[in-house]
Amino acid sequence: MLKLRPRRLRLNENLRSMVRETNLSVKDLIYPIFVVAGENIREEIPSMPDCYHLSVDNAVELAKKIAALGIPAVEVFGLPEYKDEIGSSAWNMNSPVQKAVAAIKKAVPELVIVGDVCLCQYTTHGHCGKLCGNYVDNDETLKLLQKVAVSQAEAGADIVAPSDMMDGRISAIRDALDAKNFVNVSIMSYAVKYSSGYYAPFRDAADSAPQFGDRKQYQMDFANSREALKEVELDLAEGADIIMIKPALAYLDIVSKVREKINRPVAVYNVSGEYAMVKAAALNGWIDYKKIVTENLTAMKRAGADIIITYHAIDVAEWL
Repeated sequence: MLKLRPRRLRLNENLRSMVRETNLSVKDLIYPIFVVAGENIREEIPSMPDCYHLSVDNAVELAKKIAALGIPAVEVFGLPEYKDEIGSSAWNMNSPVQKAVAAIKKAVPELVIVGDVCLCQYTTHGHCGKLCGNYVDNDETLKLLQKVAVSQAEAGADIVAPSDMMDGRISAIRDALDAKNFVNVSIMSYAVKYSSGYYAPFRDAADSAPQFGDRKQYQMDFANSREALKEVELDLAEGADIIMIKPALAYLDIVSKVREKINRPVAVYNVSGEYAMVKAAALNGWIDYKKIVTENLTAMKRAGADIIITYHAIDVAEWL
C-alpha cells in the first residue's frame, strides 16, 4: 500500500485552502489610472478594453470606488496638454497628473498615490529624457526627473516611481526630495525594466511611442538576467524603497531571482500587453477570464512579488 499520498490534501476546497502556499489579496494590488485635461471625460482605450482616459473629476470618482473595494493604491499616468523637447509639462503643477494627484488625495486621503516619473509622454520625440542628437543624455535627464518627482510630491504623491531607466536616477531623486523636506515620500524604482513588445497598448494609451528609433539604449535587453540583479543592487544602494520588475508574466524567473537576493518589497507590473491578450481572448470566449487572471496574478505572488500593479485590480477586488 502507498503510505505517501499527496492527493489526500487535495480532496476538497477546505483542505486545499488550509495548505495553500500562496494567497492573493486585494491589499497586494495597485490600479493604474490615465488622466487627461478637461471635464466629464471617460473614453475607453481601444487596445485596453474596460480601461479609460479620465478627466480629473472622473478620476476622483474612480479613486473613491477603488478605495471602497479595499485596493490600497493607484498609480497615476497622464496625457499632457502640450509637449516640448524636454517634457516640461511633466512638472507643471497645472498638468493633469499633478491636478489628479492633489484632487484624489483631498477626496480619498487614505488611498496611497503613486506618481509615474518619466518624460516619454511629455516630449515631442517620445523618448524618456533630454536628447543630445539621437542620444538620451543621462545626466541632463536626471535634473529633469528631479523636477518631476518633486512636483508630484508637492501635489500629494506618497510614492514616486521613476520608469525612465537612467543611471543614477534613484540617488538624484532621493536628494531632490530630501532637499525639499519630502523625506517620507517613498521611491518605487522600475529597477528592472526590459525593452519589451508588451508595452504597445500602453504607448497608445499614453501617446508615448518614440518618434524615432527605440528605447534599447536605456531599457534592458530581455535576454539578460544577471544584469537585472546588478540594476537592483545599484538602486538599493541609491535608496530605493521598493524594487519593481516590468513586465511580469514573461519575467517570473527574474522576479524569483530578485526575491531571493533582497529583503525589501518587490513589485511587478502586469503590463498592458499582458492585460490586452487576456482581455481579447476572454472577449472571444476562448478562456475563462476569472480563472486565467487569478492564476496569472497568483503566479506573480508565488514568484516573489509583494505588490502587483495591474489593470485587473478592480475585477480581482470584486471577486475577492
